[in-house]
Amino acid sequence: MKRIAVGFVGFVMMASLFPLGAQKYDYRLLATSKTSTMEKEMNQAADAGFVFGGVMGGESALGGKEVVVIMKKALDDTANSKRRYLLLATSKTGTLQKELQQAGDEGFEYRGQTVFESAFGGREVSIILERGQSTGKGKRIEYKVLATSKTSTMEKELRQSGESGFLFLGVVIGKTALGGKEVVSILQRVEK
Repeated sequence: MKRIAVGFVGFVMMASLFPLGAQKYDYRLLATSKTSTMEKEMNQAADAGFVFGGVMGGESALGGKEVVVIMKKALDDTANSKRRYLLLATSKTGTLQKELQQAGDEGFEYRGQTVFESAFGGREVSIILERGQSTGKGKRIEYKVLATSKTSTMEKELRQSGESGFLFLGVVIGKTALGGKEVVSILQRVEK
């Protein structure tokens, strides 16, 4: 009897490591050096039931400057709620703040950010935003862009923003229109 109990416990432990009906996924890898192309491809993938997974900008194996986005889909997910994606890219923080806030007014939620480096040498801070079918204009998101060349200044501004109810979302090192480098942080406050 003891041997059967030990064998059964061992079987249960192994079965929990390798579940029979394990979730399966599908992925799409999108890569381009054009922001307009990336937004279009993300929305085409969303129409096929994929959602945003992650983003990274940089240099590809062949030396090209590309942004890579991974879209994911659970194969047994029958909910299939459609989403729309918006990609904002600029080297001017004032422009980024304005465009980000317009998107927040329309219910777009932050999903990720990177630096988009174009073939012509431009380095733009890029933000990916998402809005689901159920997310409408009822949910307004207030965004704040902080940009400075000094990390000590950034910490001070982050603390002040936090005291005002802003939640930190992400940070990148961007390049200004004048060629300097800035720490660029994105924050949000959801209005109820």
